[in-house]
Order: sequence, then structure tokens, then C-alpha cells
Amino acid sequence: MDKATTQPPLVPNSGQPYNPVVTLNGWTLPWRMNAGVKEFHLVAEPVVREIAPGMKAHLWGYNGQSPGPTIEVVEGDRVRLFVTNRLPEHTSIHWHGQRLPNGMDGVAGLNQPAIGVGKTFVYEFVARRPGTFMYHPHADEMTQMAMGMMGFWVTHPKGKHPLIDPVDRDFCFLLNAYDIDPGSYTPKIMTMLNFNLWTWNSRAFPGIDPLVVRKNDKVRIRIGNLTMTNHPIHLHGHEFLVTGTDGGPTPKSARQYEVTTDVAVGQMRQVDFLADEEGDWAFHCHKSHHTMNAMGHDVQTLIGVEHRGVARQITRLIPDYMVMGERGMADMAEMEMPLPDNTLPMMTGTGPFGSVEMGGMFSMLKVRKDQKPGDYTDPGWYKHPPGTIAHEWTGPIADHARFKSDGGQSMPAQGNPAAREVRVRKPVAGGGHAH
Repeated sequence: MDKATTQPPLVPNSGQPYNPVVTLNGWTLPWRMNAGVKEFHLVAEPVVREIAPGMKAHLWGYNGQSPGPTIEVVEGDRVRLFVTNRLPEHTSIHWHGQRLPNGMDGVAGLNQPAIGVGKTFVYEFVARRPGTFMYHPHADEMTQMAMGMMGFWVTHPKGKHPLIDPVDRDFCFLLNAYDIDPGSYTPKIMTMLNFNLWTWNSRAFPGIDPLVVRKNDKVRIRIGNLTMTNHPIHLHGHEFLVTGTDGGPTPKSARQYEVTTDVAVGQMRQVDFLADEEGDWAFHCHKSHHTMNAMGHDVQTLIGVEHRGVARQITRLIPDYMVMGERGMADMAEMEMPLPDNTLPMMTGTGPFGSVEMGGMFSMLKVRKDQKPGDYTDPGWYKHPPGTIAHEWTGPIADHARFKSDGGQSMPAQGNPAAREVRVRKPVAGGGHAH
């Protein structure tokens, strides 16, 4: 697959039936049935992945993409997976969360020999329990996972399950992150925390597709985290239940309604909800730096300092010069800073009312009453009913009620402290100070 758009669900044409998932900005791996065994073929190889329009990255992945294609099976399936290594070094695959024979677990050196360059290995086991899983290397994994080697795995229940409800739409994606210098193409594999591209399925907003559903659809979203930190994933306009992890379905007695769920490193979270509110609802990581693109961690804060004219002159001489705007980050768009080749602005994406000022791990749940069942095409921007949009108020505003004492009722102020004058010292030419 060489496209970065969300592909339609792969409806099973052999084996046991199931309701297929939709991989956000990805696709599902086809299979063949061979004497009752479901056979797949994964090819580990260098790939080129478009992070968002205007930027591509040289990554490692599977079958042309990073992350690799989603593998879908049914509980009880015997699965045979051929893995061909076209990387410049050896590799392996660990089937994260699966119950299987020890020699199929995929830790190079511990459970198996590494898959050498140009070699093909075969893994075979029974998908013993339904749930949300993933696959990734356990050979030089610091390099290989930092380069984008990972993929999703979904095992569907073979029949009616007491803890897994049927849904109308089932989405999945992996959280991953990269540190790619502006103007370059290859991730820095030694980075531990200070990544500058926080992505879903190796895509950053506005390159992340929306999750399109029909009003009153029962929706499931499966999320896996293979970054180096946790991510509190937040959905607007709806509340959901965390119905499963990579350990399996959660007991119904342990479920509670949430609007944010934290996904720790190496974890999977499965959330279910009823999409009963129309609109374009934000869906994102709630760490504010994770909804930014190509963020420089050494950007100076100059809020309150008038410097726009000076900044424009400096950027003509030093293209990489960057400081925060005097009123905040939104001012940076006004400074018209030139961007290096193959990078993204920190805040990008335009909505029906202007700049969305988001990037990174951000997308939208688009709920429409006239969306046809099984239709995942983008319906465009939501048309709000009259009188339902926040707008400027130009009428009178009543005076605010005041507390009688500055300290409040529980800790009243002791008298009125005298006002104090603050003297500000600013450096001037010649080493002195102005007051």
C-alpha cells in the first residue's frame, strides 16, 4: 500500500464472518485460506510515509507503510504468518498480548534466531482469545520501533460474547512519535522524550483522517501506544466506556463513563460509545504539546514584548530564528517565517471559522444523521442549526457580584494591605539600567 488515506474495511470472503475494523490512515492485510489455516505475509522493509501534506519521512515498516497493515482474525483461527526481511539488518516480530507457544513469541535470541537479511521466517499459532493487540519487533527494537515498525492486530469473537457488544463502526490506530529535524527525512533514533512529531498511525493533523459515523451508530475505537510516554486521549461531545485492554475485555462492573482515557506505553485501550450528538467533535491527546507539529523545544517566550518588527528583520538574515509571539503562539503565523523543506508548521489546519491551531495527535469525530450505513467518506463541515453557534455579544453586561471581603467567607482578609509600586529594570546600551 502506497496511499496514506483510510482504506475501506476488508470484508471477509473466507473463514468465519466478523464485522471488520477500519484502520485510520491505513488498511487491513489480506489473507488466503490454506487447508483451514489463515495465511498472511508481512514484508519488513524501508518505506516512505507522508506524515501530512508537505512532509514525508523515510521510515521502516511493513508492506509499504508505517505502521504496517492491520491483521484481523477470529477467535479460534489457526494463523500462519510469513515474515520476509528486506531491512538492512536482522529483525523479528513479537505478537504483543497474544497467548501462544513460547517459541512463537518473537524475542530474537531468547525465543528464536533473528530473521536475517533476505530471509523469511514463519510463525504459526491459534488466536486463543478475542481482543485488541499489536505487533512490533523484538530485535534492535530501539532502532526499529523508532523508525516506525509496528502494526495493529484485532481478534474478533467467534460468536456472541458476554463482554464484547456488537458495534456499527470499529476504528483502530496506533500512537507513535518521531524526532525529525526540519529539512531532513529520517527520525533520530536516540531521542527518548523530546519528540517533535506526535502522530496517529504516523500521520499528523491535518493529515489525520476524521472518524466518520452515522448518528446513533454504536462506535468502537481501539488505540495502542508505542510512543515513549502516556497519552490522555479525549473525545468531545460524548462519553464512552473503556470496554477492553490488551489483557482482554474489562468486566462490566469495572466500567465507568469517561471522556478521557490515559493510554500508557505499551498499552491498548478499547472504548465504546453511542454517537448520538451531531457535529464535528474534536478528538485528541490532551497533552497540549502533543497537538503541535515540528515543535522546537528551545523557542524563547517573549509574551508581552513588542518584537515583531525586529523578528521579521532577523528571520530574513537567520531563517531558523524563532521566538514565541508577544501575545502567544498564534502570533507566529503573522511573522511569515519561512519553513525549511520537508517540515510542517507547528499549528496548521483550517476549519469553517478559521485556523484550528492544532497539529499532531488531533482529529475529529464527524457524526451525521444522513451518513449512510457503512459510508466512511468525509461529509464536509457540519451545518449548524440557526442559533447554535457561539457569537460576539454587543449588548450591556451586568455588573459582577462582589464578595464583601477580599479573602472570601472562610478566610476573611485582615484589613486592606497598602498598594505597592513595582519598579521594572530594563537593560540599556552601555551596560546601565533604565527604570
